[in-house]
Amino acid sequence: MRDIAMAFRQFLKSPGYAVTVVLTLALGIGANTAIFTLVHSVLMKSLPVADPKTLYRVGDLDDCCVNGGFENDNGDFDLYSWDLYKRLQETTPEFEQMAAMQSGGNMMTVRRGSEPAKSVRTQYVSGNFFTTFGIRPYLGRVLRDEDDTAGAAPAVVMSYQAWQSDYGADPSVVGSTFYMQGQPMILVGVAPPGFFGDRVRSNPPSIWVPLASEPVIEGTNSILHVAESNWLYIIGRAKPGATLGGVADKMSGRLRDWLQTQPGYTRNGGASIIPKQHVVIVPGGAGIQNLQQETGKGLYLLMTISGLVLLVACANVANLLLARGATKRAEISVRMALGAARGRLIRQMLTESVLLACIGGLAGLVVAYAGTKTILSLAFPDAPQLPISASPSLPVLGFAFGLSLLTGIIFGMVPAWITSHSDPAEALRGVSRTTRDTTSLPQRSLIVFQAALSLVMLMSAGLLTKSLRNMEHQDFGLQTENRYVLHLDPAGAGYKPETLPALYQQLEQQFGALPGVKSVGLALYSTLEGNNWGEGVFVDGRPAPGVNSHNGASWDRVNPQFFETVGQPVVRGRGITEQDTATTQKVAVVNQAFVKKFFPNEDPLGKHFGIFDQKYSSSFEIVGVVADAKYNNPRSEVRAMYFRPLTQQMTGVTEANAQMAEGRSLYINSVTLRFERVPTNLDAMVRRTLQGINPNLTVIDFHSLDYQVAGNFTQERLISRLTMLFGVLALILASVGLYGITSYQVARRTSEIGLRMALGANRSSVVKMVLRGALLQAGIGLAIGVPVVLIAARWMTDQLYKVRSWDPVSLMTAVGVLLLSATLAGFVPARRAANIEPMQALRTE
Repeated sequence: MRDIAMAFRQFLKSPGYAVTVVLTLALGIGANTAIFTLVHSVLMKSLPVADPKTLYRVGDLDDCCVNGGFENDNGDFDLYSWDLYKRLQETTPEFEQMAAMQSGGNMMTVRRGSEPAKSVRTQYVSGNFFTTFGIRPYLGRVLRDEDDTAGAAPAVVMSYQAWQSDYGADPSVVGSTFYMQGQPMILVGVAPPGFFGDRVRSNPPSIWVPLASEPVIEGTNSILHVAESNWLYIIGRAKPGATLGGVADKMSGRLRDWLQTQPGYTRNGGASIIPKQHVVIVPGGAGIQNLQQETGKGLYLLMTISGLVLLVACANVANLLLARGATKRAEISVRMALGAARGRLIRQMLTESVLLACIGGLAGLVVAYAGTKTILSLAFPDAPQLPISASPSLPVLGFAFGLSLLTGIIFGMVPAWITSHSDPAEALRGVSRTTRDTTSLPQRSLIVFQAALSLVMLMSAGLLTKSLRNMEHQDFGLQTENRYVLHLDPAGAGYKPETLPALYQQLEQQFGALPGVKSVGLALYSTLEGNNWGEGVFVDGRPAPGVNSHNGASWDRVNPQFFETVGQPVVRGRGITEQDTATTQKVAVVNQAFVKKFFPNEDPLGKHFGIFDQKYSSSFEIVGVVADAKYNNPRSEVRAMYFRPLTQQMTGVTEANAQMAEGRSLYINSVTLRFERVPTNLDAMVRRTLQGINPNLTVIDFHSLDYQVAGNFTQERLISRLTMLFGVLALILASVGLYGITSYQVARRTSEIGLRMALGANRSSVVKMVLRGALLQAGIGLAIGVPVVLIAARWMTDQLYKVRSWDPVSLMTAVGVLLLSATLAGFVPARRAANIEPMQALRTE
């Protein structure tokens, strides 16, 4: 306690020093704590469920959302049909519960009584979903097995967050009838606070619906009993004492037995690869790891970079302590001459450094909270119910305390050790008369260390910034300027396939009549919205492709104005026209990548192809070719893609999965508006127009196409900006450190500089001498940093887009910025040294 009291007295004597140290550490510790908050919430935290250690997932990859047939080349099954889930559930006694949940999620139109309809995210789950996770209701009850049977009373459960935000925590909602996609469902309960489902994601469901209700809600487009459509994740809870060592092999055998009974898996040579199909069982206590797989590498990268910032901050504070220790050398020498033990002095100085670090850690929590909220708002701009809190949890508080303690010891140990080794005899002869300075080498070494780390972060920031620029400014093959995208749900408003043509005509006419609108494009899904439909292609006149032939292609349904609206030109033949009706020849417009993949040395116009099976290979006639454009993943090459009219549907299809896909594809989800000039009250105008067409048509979202495209790079943009921020922060800290040590060295060499000038040295030579020392330290740091940078850049390769890890422009820019900062940091003390008056300097002693 005496050491702590003395430390506070020392801080009061030098408040500027104390505040500088605390602020420096607050930035370093706060940055690390903010990133750790995200790492803990996303990558390290278990679901808020009972006994998460006994939960296991059957599957290990993210294959959202609906797959048909075999899922990947290595035979790993991660998604399951309802039929396959029931088979595995019935034949795996090692699990006391095995729940299934929709891999994606639905936006449904939901209305309570006479209230206005709203678009709500929902998820289909098995009846034992809540009991598998050990979740009890907050109000009412949770779903039960009997709710998930055909003919059962329709029951749903609402999330606590949705109950609070959408219904003001009104308890009367329990027992109310909600119309979901026009079908009455009874809300039987509200889930407890904090439960957000089976995984961490930016848009957790507001309502959970039993799987048995899916045919009721989806009607003829139901997927539940389509055996070849895989769309469910599986999580099971192991029985007490059960060992799961051989369960994966047993389940893999049952999987293969089931596949042998399904014609969709055995045709076209599929039977030959059934033996390699298998399942993987992994711990499921953290839920389905989709978000973790998407963000893990980026979060660890940020954690590494923020750690480097903290090291730079520690080096700066260590330099401050060394300089402070040098000024207190006389005091230390006197204390040692009077009998103070070296261990006692080291303990006192370490107490000061740890205390400063803990105060910096407390201030860092404020920085961390503000930083986490900022990061979350940037990373998930449209996620009001994000299940990640910026408030520090106990593990985060423990991390911040441990980091503060470790930081205080690291940056305080060496200065304390050096300062405590002062010679007591110096107190007797006058410490200022000595020419020995034991702190000089450690201080210079710390500056070299800071320069090397700063170069690593500046180079990383340069690479990531260049990668982001390449992604954002690539040629998407589309025009985004003055385009806006409206997402809606015709099925939720009660439209049937036979009423859709009239709706689409209304949408084209009424939105086309808005001020400034040049064209209106309707589509099953719009470009780069995160959606994709794909099927295997079967070319007429060719043998049926084998299971490993990679004959897949993406596809979309569009209206005649769509290509004009998005600026995707027709390069050969024609586009889709009004003459392509339900009774005319079924047509398709393909992109250039489709031609390159399926007709590399042929004229594609007039050729026929089909989907689902070789017997449908003459279904579509190719009437045109459009330029390549990116609709799916902006980071990969353009996929082979074909476009079909909204007005045409395949006939004579007998397979259940084909009928389901055809039926669902008739319903658009996007309206793209192309403006000559954008009105000021556009949002209200669009909503009013949609309400005028049908009050039950709800706006899922409405954004510019630029905004929608930019949403694909949210994570990259966040990482790039934070890396740049951390790089600039490290550069500033390194520059301040170089300035401080150069100023300190100038002050220590005042007599020497005065003597040099008295003997004839001019001011420019003094400036060069001081600058040479500063740049030498920066240069050594660069020499050490360049190899480290090249190694670090190779580790970042999978985070870069069309940027070489050894990009010379980024490296030279980082070197140039660091040298410029070192020059500026050294020039001010150099000018001060050059202005020293020789006679005044000689009287310094």
